[in-house]
Amino acid sequence: MNNLTSSPPYIHKACSVRTTMLHVLLALLPAYAMALLYFGLGALIVSLFAVICCVGFEWVICRALLKTPSSTGDLSAVVTGVLLSFNLPSNLPLWMVAIGALVAIGIGKMSFGGLGQNIFNPALVGRVFLLLCFPVQMTSFPRPLGLWDIHASYIDAETAATPLYYIKWAAQTIPDKMDLLWGNIGGSMGEVSAIALIAGGIYLLGKRIITWHIPTTILATVALLTTLLHLINPAQFVATADIHLLTGGVLLGAFFMATDYVTSPMTLLGQSIYGILIGIIIVVIRAFGNYPEGVSFAILLMNGASPLLNRLCPPKRFLKRQ
Repeated sequence: MNNLTSSPPYIHKACSVRTTMLHVLLALLPAYAMALLYFGLGALIVSLFAVICCVGFEWVICRALLKTPSSTGDLSAVVTGVLLSFNLPSNLPLWMVAIGALVAIGIGKMSFGGLGQNIFNPALVGRVFLLLCFPVQMTSFPRPLGLWDIHASYIDAETAATPLYYIKWAAQTIPDKMDLLWGNIGGSMGEVSAIALIAGGIYLLGKRIITWHIPTTILATVALLTTLLHLINPAQFVATADIHLLTGGVLLGAFFMATDYVTSPMTLLGQSIYGILIGIIIVVIRAFGNYPEGVSFAILLMNGASPLLNRLCPPKRFLKRQ
């Protein structure tokens, strides 16, 4: 007897793809507002350009290459553009943003057949491609200007390292926790404000767009492992669990990237295993790797493992005897 399932997602609710994407965009608004407040004009330029490029590339691919009606009306390309921009510095040159959008839509999404058939999260595919090709530009983050100073210069912004970089390489400096909570730190434009991302995540949970299993297992695993490392060797692993949870892309990844319907497992058990493994990979990369951040790599690696988790933990109502 073989248990056979077709490819995900299996979402049956009175909620269209467009409505779901609208809810995701609404949930991202608090983080976007904080990005504008701290990074000003640069955040506005990069985000709008990323969205325009993603929508434009998807329209061209549908009409000119695939000879199909445009799928841009479902707003998934808009969400991809916003999430891509959230993973970028707000002073990134626009031609690099365009390359990232092309890779995200052209390779990460449309090469697999479009929405619902892509294996990897498209925004993360674009982000990691840019990181590998342009590591200097992708790790040169503008210095935040302060909560009410929105007159940022896109071209001449002063750069600052991320808290994770300081913790790992620069005398292991611990950033102020209130700065981490509100976003007064260097980093990708959409991942710096922990309180805004938490608010967006609560909105998605309240609207039942996502379930608690993936975010909770990721955050709990990161918290547990970093606590153990800190207790074992506080001189080497100076950052406590709360610092790790509030820095980098953990919250953005846990609530908005890892929970993607298409690239995550179907069952709650599979999602829990998926979240735990993402958390483990994040901590391993942060603690023992040469790169201070590991969220994007962890999620993409587990995107690739989702079909295996679907086979190991299939939903019973889709089992078929042969």
